[in-house]
Amino acid sequence: MEKKQTNVVVVTVAIFVATFMSAIEGTIVSTAMPTIVGDLHGVSLMNWVISIFLLTNAIFTPIYGKLSDIFGRKRVFIFGIIIFLIGSMLSGMAHSMGFLILWRALQGIGAGSIMPVSNTIIADIYPIEKRAKVMGLNGSAWGIASIIAPLLGGFIVDNLSWHWIFFINLPIGIITIFLIQFFLKEEVSVHSKKIDYLGSFWLMVALLGLMYGFQLMGESSFSWITLVISFVIFIVGAGLFIRQEKRAEDPIIFLDLFNNRTFVIQNVATMLVSGLLIGFEVYLPSWTQGILGVPASLAGFAVTPSSILWIFGSFLAGRMIVKLKANQILTISLSILAVGSLLLALVPASTPFLAFFFIAAILGVGFGITITSTLVISQQLVTKDRIGVATSFNTLAKTLGQTIMMSVFGIIMNGTMNAGVKANPKINMDMMNKVVNPQTAKTLPETLLPTLRNVLYQALHNIYIGCFILIVVALIINAFDRRSKDNI
Repeated sequence: MEKKQTNVVVVTVAIFVATFMSAIEGTIVSTAMPTIVGDLHGVSLMNWVISIFLLTNAIFTPIYGKLSDIFGRKRVFIFGIIIFLIGSMLSGMAHSMGFLILWRALQGIGAGSIMPVSNTIIADIYPIEKRAKVMGLNGSAWGIASIIAPLLGGFIVDNLSWHWIFFINLPIGIITIFLIQFFLKEEVSVHSKKIDYLGSFWLMVALLGLMYGFQLMGESSFSWITLVISFVIFIVGAGLFIRQEKRAEDPIIFLDLFNNRTFVIQNVATMLVSGLLIGFEVYLPSWTQGILGVPASLAGFAVTPSSILWIFGSFLAGRMIVKLKANQILTISLSILAVGSLLLALVPASTPFLAFFFIAAILGVGFGITITSTLVISQQLVTKDRIGVATSFNTLAKTLGQTIMMSVFGIIMNGTMNAGVKANPKINMDMMNKVVNPQTAKTLPETLLPTLRNVLYQALHNIYIGCFILIVVALIINAFDRRSKDNI
């Protein structure tokens, strides 16, 4: 068979490189953002430089999954990387915030292919017992990127210019394209069915309305009219998408997938766990810096054990998948996450820095088992010609979980801090902004620091209570998957 000619090792390395390139992009841009804003003079638009990348990435993820099932993984993967590289080159050449946001949108469109198609390629070239381990290693790139990106971004900005945080993608991407083109062999059957362009359009409209609405909710001030319009667009787009998929010859997402209870529950669990994941990774550094006063250069390492143990959890997932049912695996992994998230929700403000290493390790094992097993099981539940769709849907579930919960956590954070400020007349929100950073915290009156840190602690405490509730909900939902008809 032609597939046997694939150089599995080289293709795997290429996939890892592409995933890392995509993963590092968000964080490295955040690191360089102060410099970019200073050069392009667009502080009011700076959030959109990051948000637009995530938005277009999510919108095109399910479309790439379907295209990979039609035209083959190689063509779609290379096409996505080419779009990503064009977006990177134009972003590096941008001379205004408006154009930078436009080219970042193009970058996101290309990046939308990398995660779902890379995991689909892994499903093609690895047997089930090895697949979870490789996907775990591939997924760990996100954790590694969160550590390396600030250091690399700082080095590039200090020694070259911010433009190079985009240009650096070009040689990496070209090498990846070369490796995939010459070392990945696949058989692609001729596809005679019509592409569901209308379904793709309505899906994009629905996702745009949903994600933009939640993006607005996470901001400190927004227009209620715009918010309502966004969700109306989502509802109308979703309705028209469902109607189109029912009559499409070859739909972009097969609606009969939702008749499989195990498939639905696995992906809902992925969405909820991804909400915990983003809350843990984004807000733990705020805890270690703002409450404990740990320098920014060290604070990020509080989440490092989770990245390392994520790989271990993926190895466990590989063993569990061949021995246990889907709901049993999920019960074990969610129970581990429940312990870790409960510890985060209960620990006092005086908790020492090293204690978070222990909590991060527990969560890392849970993340590794859950994220990896739900993806592999979603792939197992469909026929080979639908693996791309199932993989992209699982990736979309992760993105939606993170987007929605980031907005919810932002509301919790702002609401708690506003209540704390109102209850303590001597402090204000400007002080709250300063206390999060150990450097600016030094400029605040010593007598007010305990009060400010207590307000910050209450805000983070409430966020992690919310994280724990997510896992409880996931456990309850998983309890409905106990019948064996659809289970595997």
